[in-house]
Amino acid sequence: MIPLLSALLATWFGKLSGRTRWDPLGKHCYITGGSSGLGLALAIRLVKLGAHVSIVARNEKRLQEALEKMENVRQSPDQILAAYSFSVTASQSTADALDAASAPHGGRCPDALFLCAGGPSPKLFLEHDETSMKKGMDDAYWVQALSALEGTKRMVNEKIQGKIIFISSFLAFMSIVGHSSYASGKFALRGLAETLRSEFLLYGITVHIFFPGNMLTPGLEAENKTKPKITLKLEETDTGQTAEHTADGLLQGVFRGDFHITNDLLGNIFRSSTRGATPRNSIVLDEIYSFFGWVGLPVWRRITDSTVRDHREEHRTYLMETGFLVTSNG
Repeated sequence: MIPLLSALLATWFGKLSGRTRWDPLGKHCYITGGSSGLGLALAIRLVKLGAHVSIVARNEKRLQEALEKMENVRQSPDQILAAYSFSVTASQSTADALDAASAPHGGRCPDALFLCAGGPSPKLFLEHDETSMKKGMDDAYWVQALSALEGTKRMVNEKIQGKIIFISSFLAFMSIVGHSSYASGKFALRGLAETLRSEFLLYGITVHIFFPGNMLTPGLEAENKTKPKITLKLEETDTGQTAEHTADGLLQGVFRGDFHITNDLLGNIFRSSTRGATPRNSIVLDEIYSFFGWVGLPVWRRITDSTVRDHREEHRTYLMETGFLVTSNG
């Protein structure tokens, strides 16, 4: 009930602010990581809203299955729906993917880039090496930053007043043990988005960044198999959201024109408490959320820190078992 009321009030206050709602009807929406999870849920919803949708991912089998689902909800025979198999972790392949997606549209760049590709590989900081740390940044930051760079160059050159939508994480408001490489990349995305929001006022390109929590997807199941025990303990109260519910929250924020987008009460509290000088989503609601954060977040942090400290002995045993500490006096 509270999240629904928050969404309704945010929409109402957004109307009062005079912001024009974005309509994807007839727009070309480009989605990286579009074969599963949030990317696929977004693709299906945008197709239902009459958009032309291009999805990009690496797994060709999943891409074709995703494309079939998109075709099943097609609203018009004129909609252009397509799937492309590319990696988006390097500049050339990112450019190739955009070339392929633009070709059926006369070479015109997409109107909106939904950058959903990437994922975490949680582990303790002590267990990382140079390769895994750099891979963490590739999977959390570069996989989106390179698409944004290539896409916006085309938008500016073609005079398209488009949209760039980054997918960050709740972990970019705060982070906890186990997410050192992933959260670093998601914090970096936040810095990039805040810079581009300002810079792209020069071109009429709008920027949004979304901060979802855990999503109930096969990716989360795989991720949980490698998470440290203390990370699982800290996240046990996060029941997660379906990809479909998360996609709805993201799109509502984009429709309203929000810069920082969150889709639940806790996300709104953290967003309002850590937003700095970024634009408010709602003058009234954000002040209420900030008050809740001022009261509740210090308590939450003390509880979290206490849980980590209580794990010290078990963690020390783990380090000895894995050979990181040779003796109990290590």
